[in-house]
Amino acid sequence: MPDPGWNPLHGVPSYPAERYASLADRIGRILLSRNDIVFVQAEAVVALEAVAASLARPGLSALNIVTSPYGGWFGQWLRRGGAMVREMVAEPGLPIEIEAVAKALNAAPHIDVLALVHAESASGILNPLPEILALARARGIVTVVDAVASVGGHPLSVDALGIDIAVIGPQKALGGPAGISALSVSRRAWELILRDGAPRESILSLADLKVWLDGGRRGLPGTPAPLEFFALESALDRIEAEGLENVIARHALAASATQAGLAALGAGAWVPPEKASNLVTAVPVPETLTPASLVAAAARVGVDLTEGVGTVPARLIRFNHTGPRAAFQMVLPNVVAYGSALRQAGHSADISTASEAIAAAYGR
Repeated sequence: MPDPGWNPLHGVPSYPAERYASLADRIGRILLSRNDIVFVQAEAVVALEAVAASLARPGLSALNIVTSPYGGWFGQWLRRGGAMVREMVAEPGLPIEIEAVAKALNAAPHIDVLALVHAESASGILNPLPEILALARARGIVTVVDAVASVGGHPLSVDALGIDIAVIGPQKALGGPAGISALSVSRRAWELILRDGAPRESILSLADLKVWLDGGRRGLPGTPAPLEFFALESALDRIEAEGLENVIARHALAASATQAGLAALGAGAWVPPEKASNLVTAVPVPETLTPASLVAAAARVGVDLTEGVGTVPARLIRFNHTGPRAAFQMVLPNVVAYGSALRQAGHSADISTASEAIAAAYGR
Protein backbone atom coordinates (compact mmCIF):
# COMPACT_ATOMS: atom_id res chain seq x y z
CA MET A 1 0.00 0.00 0.00
CA PRO A 2 1.47 3.40 -0.95
CA ASP A 3 2.71 5.64 1.82
CA PRO A 4 0.20 8.54 2.02
CA GLY A 5 3.05 10.92 2.88
CA TRP A 6 4.98 10.09 -0.29
CA ASN A 7 5.81 13.11 -2.41
CA PRO A 8 5.30 12.32 -6.13
CA LEU A 9 8.43 14.34 -6.92
CA HIS A 10 10.42 11.57 -5.23
CA GLY A 11 9.10 9.07 -7.75
CA VAL A 12 9.80 11.05 -10.90
CA PRO A 13 10.60 8.73 -13.83
CA SER A 14 14.10 8.46 -15.19
CA TYR A 15 15.01 10.96 -17.86
CA PRO A 16 14.91 9.07 -21.20
CA ALA A 17 18.46 8.31 -22.31
CA GLU A 18 17.62 8.99 -25.96
CA ARG A 19 16.75 12.63 -25.11
CA TYR A 20 20.18 13.65 -23.79
CA ALA A 21 21.50 14.13 -27.32
CA SER A 22 18.54 16.28 -28.32
CA LEU A 23 18.92 18.35 -25.17
CA ALA A 24 22.62 18.90 -25.91
CA ASP A 25 21.80 19.97 -29.46
CA ARG A 26 19.29 22.51 -28.15
CA ILE A 27 21.97 23.99 -25.91
CA GLY A 28 24.26 24.14 -28.92
CA ARG A 29 21.66 26.16 -30.82
CA ILE A 30 21.40 28.67 -27.97
CA LEU A 31 25.18 29.02 -27.98
CA LEU A 32 25.28 29.17 -31.81
CA SER A 33 27.88 26.43 -31.70
CA ARG A 34 28.61 23.20 -33.50
CA ASN A 35 31.13 22.22 -30.84
CA ASP A 36 30.51 19.26 -28.55
CA ILE A 37 28.06 19.93 -25.73
CA VAL A 38 28.48 18.04 -22.46
CA PHE A 39 26.54 18.18 -19.19
CA VAL A 40 27.94 18.47 -15.69
CA GLN A 41 25.39 17.27 -13.15
CA ALA A 42 25.99 20.08 -10.69
CA GLU A 43 25.86 23.85 -10.33
CA ALA A 44 28.03 25.78 -12.78
CA VAL A 45 30.84 26.44 -10.28
CA VAL A 46 31.49 22.69 -10.36
CA ALA A 47 31.61 22.79 -14.15
CA LEU A 48 34.16 25.60 -13.99
CA GLU A 49 36.28 23.61 -11.55
CA ALA A 50 35.99 20.59 -13.84
CA VAL A 51 37.39 22.65 -16.72
CA ALA A 52 40.32 23.81 -14.62
CA ALA A 53 40.99 20.31 -13.27
CA SER A 54 40.85 18.82 -16.76
CA LEU A 55 43.21 21.37 -18.30
CA ALA A 56 45.71 21.95 -15.50
CA ARG A 57 48.99 20.07 -15.36
CA PRO A 58 52.68 20.93 -15.07
CA GLY A 59 53.86 22.72 -18.18
CA LEU A 60 50.52 24.40 -18.96
CA SER A 61 50.73 28.19 -19.08
CA ALA A 62 47.58 30.24 -18.50
CA LEU A 63 46.55 33.88 -18.43
CA ASN A 64 43.64 34.21 -16.00
CA ILE A 65 41.62 37.44 -16.03
CA VAL A 66 40.11 38.16 -12.61
CA THR A 67 37.15 40.52 -12.28
CA SER A 68 35.35 38.75 -9.41
CA PRO A 69 35.81 35.90 -6.91
CA TYR A 70 34.90 33.38 -9.64
CA GLY A 71 37.94 34.30 -11.69
CA GLY A 72 40.11 34.09 -8.59
CA TRP A 73 38.86 30.58 -7.86
CA PHE A 74 39.59 29.47 -11.42
CA GLY A 75 43.22 30.54 -11.07
CA GLN A 76 43.53 28.63 -7.78
CA TRP A 77 42.18 25.47 -9.40
CA LEU A 78 44.63 25.77 -12.30
CA ARG A 79 47.57 26.23 -9.93
CA ARG A 80 46.42 23.27 -7.84
CA GLY A 81 46.86 21.10 -10.94
CA GLY A 82 50.40 22.35 -11.49
CA ALA A 83 49.76 24.96 -14.19
CA MET A 84 51.79 28.16 -14.35
CA VAL A 85 49.21 30.94 -13.99
CA ARG A 86 49.67 34.62 -14.70
CA GLU A 87 46.77 36.64 -13.34
CA MET A 88 45.43 39.98 -14.47
CA VAL A 89 43.31 41.51 -11.73
CA ALA A 90 41.01 44.36 -12.68
CA GLU A 91 40.24 47.32 -10.46
CA PRO A 92 37.70 46.22 -7.80
CA GLY A 93 34.29 45.67 -9.36
CA LEU A 94 35.32 46.96 -12.80
CA PRO A 95 35.78 45.27 -16.19
CA ILE A 96 39.26 44.52 -17.47
CA GLU A 97 40.73 46.98 -19.95
CA ILE A 98 41.48 45.57 -23.39
CA GLU A 99 44.74 47.54 -23.58
CA ALA A 100 45.97 45.81 -20.45
CA VAL A 101 45.14 42.39 -21.90
CA ALA A 102 46.99 43.17 -25.13
CA LYS A 103 50.02 44.33 -23.15
CA ALA A 104 50.02 41.17 -21.01
CA LEU A 105 49.77 38.90 -24.05
CA ASN A 106 52.55 40.74 -25.84
CA ALA A 107 54.79 40.43 -22.78
CA ALA A 108 54.16 36.71 -22.28
CA PRO A 109 56.53 34.30 -24.03
CA HIS A 110 53.87 31.60 -24.40
CA ILE A 111 50.28 31.16 -23.25
CA ASP A 112 48.28 27.94 -23.71
CA VAL A 113 44.99 29.03 -22.12
CA LEU A 114 43.23 32.32 -21.53
CA ALA A 115 40.28 32.37 -19.09
CA LEU A 116 37.77 35.06 -18.22
CA VAL A 117 34.20 35.73 -17.11
CA HIS A 118 31.94 37.41 -19.67
CA ALA A 119 29.32 39.12 -17.47
CA GLU A 120 29.78 39.46 -13.72
CA SER A 121 26.75 39.00 -11.50
CA ALA A 122 28.94 40.08 -8.58
CA SER A 123 29.25 43.67 -9.77
CA GLY A 124 27.03 44.02 -12.85
CA ILE A 125 29.88 44.58 -15.31
CA LEU A 126 30.56 43.19 -18.78
CA ASN A 127 34.06 42.35 -19.91
CA PRO A 128 35.09 43.20 -23.52
CA LEU A 129 34.78 39.59 -24.68
CA PRO A 130 34.94 39.92 -28.50
CA GLU A 131 38.06 42.07 -28.36
CA ILE A 132 39.84 39.78 -25.89
CA LEU A 133 38.96 36.67 -27.87
CA ALA A 134 40.28 38.26 -31.07
CA LEU A 135 43.63 38.82 -29.36
CA ALA A 136 43.71 35.22 -28.12
CA ARG A 137 42.62 33.75 -31.46
CA ALA A 138 45.41 35.61 -33.28
CA ARG A 139 47.90 33.89 -30.98
CA GLY A 140 46.40 30.39 -31.16
CA ILE A 141 45.43 30.42 -27.46
CA VAL A 142 42.69 28.09 -26.18
CA THR A 143 39.99 30.21 -24.52
CA VAL A 144 37.75 29.44 -21.55
CA VAL A 145 34.73 31.69 -21.01
CA ASP A 146 32.45 31.66 -17.98
CA ALA A 147 29.18 32.62 -19.71
CA VAL A 148 26.92 31.60 -16.82
CA ALA A 149 25.64 35.15 -16.27
CA SER A 150 25.59 36.20 -19.92
CA VAL A 151 23.96 33.40 -21.90
CA GLY A 152 20.44 34.55 -22.75
CA GLY A 153 21.15 38.07 -21.53
CA HIS A 154 23.74 39.11 -24.11
CA PRO A 155 24.48 38.03 -27.68
CA LEU A 156 26.85 35.06 -27.51
CA SER A 157 27.98 33.21 -30.62
CA VAL A 158 30.52 30.62 -29.51
CA ASP A 159 31.63 29.65 -33.01
CA ALA A 160 31.78 33.17 -34.43
CA LEU A 161 33.79 34.39 -31.45
CA GLY A 162 36.04 31.33 -31.48
CA ILE A 163 35.39 30.28 -27.87
CA ASP A 164 37.02 26.92 -27.16
CA ILE A 165 35.26 26.19 -23.86
CA ALA A 166 32.11 28.01 -22.80
CA VAL A 167 30.54 27.18 -19.44
CA ILE A 168 26.87 27.97 -18.90
CA GLY A 169 24.31 27.50 -16.17
CA PRO A 170 20.62 27.74 -17.00
CA GLN A 171 19.58 29.30 -13.69
CA LYS A 172 20.07 32.94 -14.68
CA ALA A 173 18.79 34.50 -17.92
CA LEU A 174 17.49 31.16 -19.21
CA GLY A 175 15.27 30.80 -16.15
CA GLY A 176 16.12 27.14 -15.61
CA PRO A 177 17.40 24.88 -12.81
CA ALA A 178 20.60 25.53 -10.88
CA GLY A 179 21.54 21.88 -10.39
CA ILE A 180 22.88 21.21 -13.88
CA SER A 181 25.32 23.01 -16.16
CA ALA A 182 26.65 22.58 -19.68
CA LEU A 183 29.83 23.20 -21.60
CA SER A 184 30.67 23.59 -25.25
CA VAL A 185 34.09 22.15 -26.06
CA SER A 186 36.00 22.66 -29.31
CA ARG A 187 38.28 20.17 -31.02
CA ARG A 188 41.34 22.22 -29.99
CA ALA A 189 40.21 22.18 -26.39
CA TRP A 190 39.71 18.41 -26.43
CA GLU A 191 43.25 17.98 -27.74
CA LEU A 192 44.56 19.96 -24.78
CA ILE A 193 42.32 18.17 -22.27
CA LEU A 194 43.06 14.65 -23.51
CA ARG A 195 46.81 14.88 -23.82
CA ASP A 196 49.04 13.03 -21.36
CA GLY A 197 47.79 12.90 -17.81
CA ALA A 198 44.13 13.76 -18.30
CA PRO A 199 42.25 13.13 -15.03
CA ARG A 200 39.83 10.21 -15.17
CA GLU A 201 37.15 8.58 -13.00
CA SER A 202 36.22 11.85 -11.35
CA ILE A 203 33.21 14.16 -11.26
CA LEU A 204 35.71 16.80 -12.41
CA SER A 205 36.87 14.79 -15.43
CA LEU A 206 35.85 16.12 -18.83
CA ALA A 207 37.73 13.17 -20.31
CA ASP A 208 35.06 10.90 -18.80
CA LEU A 209 32.37 12.99 -20.52
CA LYS A 210 34.20 12.56 -23.83
CA VAL A 211 33.52 8.83 -23.40
CA TRP A 212 29.80 9.70 -23.23
CA LEU A 213 30.11 11.63 -26.49
CA ASP A 214 32.00 8.85 -28.24
CA GLY A 215 29.50 6.28 -26.99
CA GLY A 216 26.51 7.84 -28.72
CA ARG A 217 25.40 10.39 -26.09
CA ARG A 218 22.98 8.09 -24.25
CA GLY A 219 23.19 7.23 -20.55
CA LEU A 220 25.29 9.76 -18.64
CA PRO A 221 27.95 8.65 -16.14
CA GLY A 222 26.74 8.22 -12.59
CA THR A 223 23.10 8.52 -11.56
CA PRO A 224 21.49 11.49 -13.32
CA ALA A 225 18.96 13.60 -11.42
CA PRO A 226 15.92 13.43 -13.71
CA LEU A 227 14.17 16.45 -12.21
CA GLU A 228 17.06 18.68 -13.28
CA PHE A 229 16.90 17.46 -16.87
CA PHE A 230 13.13 17.75 -17.09
CA ALA A 231 13.41 21.27 -15.65
CA LEU A 232 16.11 22.18 -18.17
CA GLU A 233 13.94 20.85 -20.96
CA SER A 234 11.05 23.00 -19.74
CA ALA A 235 13.27 26.09 -19.56
CA LEU A 236 14.47 25.51 -23.12
CA ASP A 237 10.85 25.11 -24.23
CA ARG A 238 10.14 28.59 -22.84
CA ILE A 239 13.25 30.11 -24.40
CA GLU A 240 12.46 28.64 -27.81
CA ALA A 241 8.82 29.77 -27.59
CA GLU A 242 9.84 33.33 -26.73
CA GLY A 243 12.77 33.33 -29.15
CA LEU A 244 16.37 33.78 -28.01
CA GLU A 245 16.65 37.21 -29.63
CA ASN A 246 13.55 38.32 -27.74
CA VAL A 247 14.94 36.97 -24.47
CA ILE A 248 18.13 38.98 -24.99
CA ALA A 249 16.12 42.07 -25.95
CA ARG A 250 13.97 41.68 -22.83
CA HIS A 251 17.09 41.71 -20.64
CA ALA A 252 18.54 44.70 -22.50
CA LEU A 253 15.28 46.60 -21.97
CA ALA A 254 15.18 45.72 -18.27
CA ALA A 255 18.75 46.99 -17.90
CA SER A 256 18.12 50.26 -19.76
CA ALA A 257 14.86 50.88 -17.87
CA THR A 258 16.62 50.26 -14.53
CA GLN A 259 19.43 52.61 -15.52
CA ALA A 260 16.91 55.29 -16.54
CA GLY A 261 15.00 54.97 -13.28
CA LEU A 262 18.13 55.13 -11.16
CA ALA A 263 19.42 58.15 -13.09
CA ALA A 264 16.12 59.91 -12.35
CA LEU A 265 16.64 59.14 -8.66
CA GLY A 266 20.06 60.74 -8.87
CA ALA A 267 21.84 57.42 -8.34
CA GLY A 268 24.96 57.44 -10.48
CA ALA A 269 25.74 54.38 -12.59
CA TRP A 270 28.71 52.25 -11.49
CA VAL A 271 29.81 51.73 -15.11
CA PRO A 272 28.50 53.15 -18.41
CA PRO A 273 25.87 51.05 -20.25
CA GLU A 274 28.36 49.62 -22.75
CA LYS A 275 30.35 48.15 -19.84
CA ALA A 276 27.32 46.95 -17.88
CA SER A 277 25.64 43.58 -17.69
CA ASN A 278 22.06 43.26 -18.88
CA LEU A 279 21.30 40.97 -15.93
CA VAL A 280 22.38 43.08 -12.96
CA THR A 281 22.70 46.85 -12.51
CA ALA A 282 24.98 48.19 -9.78
CA VAL A 283 25.10 51.65 -8.23
CA PRO A 284 27.59 53.02 -5.71
CA VAL A 285 26.19 53.71 -2.26
CA PRO A 286 26.28 57.30 -0.95
CA GLU A 287 29.25 57.84 1.36
CA THR A 288 27.08 58.52 4.40
CA LEU A 289 25.20 55.22 4.10
CA THR A 290 26.04 51.52 4.19
CA PRO A 291 24.93 48.94 1.63
CA ALA A 292 23.48 46.79 4.44
CA SER A 293 21.23 49.59 5.67
CA LEU A 294 19.79 50.19 2.19
CA VAL A 295 19.27 46.45 1.61
CA ALA A 296 17.43 46.22 4.95
CA ALA A 297 15.25 49.24 4.17
CA ALA A 298 14.26 47.75 0.80
CA ALA A 299 13.49 44.43 2.45
CA ARG A 300 11.01 46.14 4.76
CA VAL A 301 8.87 46.93 1.70
CA GLY A 302 9.28 43.43 0.32
CA VAL A 303 11.99 44.04 -2.29
CA ASP A 304 15.20 42.01 -2.46
CA LEU A 305 18.21 44.18 -3.24
CA THR A 306 21.72 42.85 -2.63
CA GLU A 307 25.21 44.12 -1.97
CA GLY A 308 28.01 43.86 -4.50
CA VAL A 309 30.20 40.82 -3.99
CA GLY A 310 33.98 40.83 -4.04
CA THR A 311 34.16 44.50 -5.00
CA VAL A 312 35.94 45.99 -1.97
CA PRO A 313 36.68 48.90 -1.75
CA ALA A 314 33.69 49.51 -4.04
CA ARG A 315 30.40 49.73 -2.12
CA LEU A 316 27.63 48.67 -4.45
CA ILE A 317 23.94 47.84 -4.43
CA ARG A 318 22.83 45.35 -7.09
CA PHE A 319 19.48 45.39 -8.88
CA ASN A 320 18.61 41.94 -10.20
CA HIS A 321 16.70 41.87 -13.50
CA THR A 322 17.57 38.35 -14.57
CA GLY A 323 15.40 35.68 -16.16
CA PRO A 324 11.76 36.14 -15.09
CA ARG A 325 12.82 39.31 -13.24
CA ALA A 326 13.62 41.00 -16.57
CA ALA A 327 10.16 42.52 -16.68
CA PHE A 328 8.46 45.83 -15.89
CA GLN A 329 6.66 44.43 -12.85
CA MET A 330 10.05 43.61 -11.27
CA VAL A 331 12.15 46.53 -12.50
CA LEU A 332 9.74 49.17 -11.18
CA PRO A 333 9.55 47.99 -7.53
CA ASN A 334 13.34 47.49 -7.45
CA VAL A 335 13.97 51.15 -8.22
CA VAL A 336 11.04 52.45 -6.17
CA ALA A 337 12.25 50.48 -3.14
CA TYR A 338 15.74 51.91 -3.51
CA GLY A 339 14.30 55.42 -3.70
CA SER A 340 12.26 54.72 -0.59
CA ALA A 341 15.36 53.42 1.20
CA LEU A 342 17.27 56.58 0.29
CA ARG A 343 14.42 58.74 1.59
CA GLN A 344 14.29 56.83 4.87
CA ALA A 345 17.99 57.57 5.28
CA GLY A 346 17.42 61.29 4.75
CA HIS A 347 18.49 61.52 1.11
CA SER A 348 16.34 63.15 -1.55
CA ALA A 349 14.91 60.80 -4.18
CA ASP A 350 12.34 61.71 -6.83
CA ILE A 351 10.47 58.40 -6.96
CA SER A 352 7.72 59.76 -9.19
CA THR A 353 10.16 60.89 -11.88
CA ALA A 354 12.03 57.59 -11.61
CA SER A 355 8.78 55.66 -12.12
CA GLU A 356 7.94 57.79 -15.15
CA ALA A 357 11.40 57.15 -16.63
CA ILE A 358 10.92 53.39 -16.29
CA ALA A 359 7.44 53.58 -17.81
CA ALA A 360 8.80 55.66 -20.69
CA ALA A 361 11.54 53.12 -21.36
CA TYR A 362 8.99 50.32 -21.58
CA GLY A 363 6.64 52.55 -23.57
CA ARG A 364 9.17 52.86 -26.34
